[in-house]
Amino acid sequence: QVDLVESGGGLVQAGGSLRLSCTASGDTFTRYAMAWFRQAPGKEREFVSAISWSGDYTYYADSVKGRFTISRDNAKDTMYLRMVSLTLEDAAVYYCAADPTFRLSDYVKPSLYSYWGQGTQVTVSS
Repeated sequence: QVDLVESGGGLVQAGGSLRLSCTASGDTFTRYAMAWFRQAPGKEREFVSAISWSGDYTYYADSVKGRFTISRDNAKDTMYLRMVSLTLEDAAVYYCAADPTFRLSDYVKPSLYSYWGQGTQVTVSS
């Protein structure tokens, strides 16, 4: 079992940037494919980005492609999400997720991931 803790959220103006972190503990970090999801009030949790165990493969939702960059530092048991050019539509609670399996057919689905952090709030002001 792995425990996940997100950090780095906050208030930012539209057009600004943030870097989120997700630190894992309790198990070998490299066993897990990782992902970021987000959930805005009244909306379903949606896929943002995912990264393979080694970090060699990354995937993005169309809405963030070109603006967000996912990465991981396996020596630090930490995953990151660099977000630039933030818009009002990016405001949400951001969650990191982990799972030992990774299927190209399912990686956008929250149900694939067994472990979740508590989330970090990202607020974007106009």
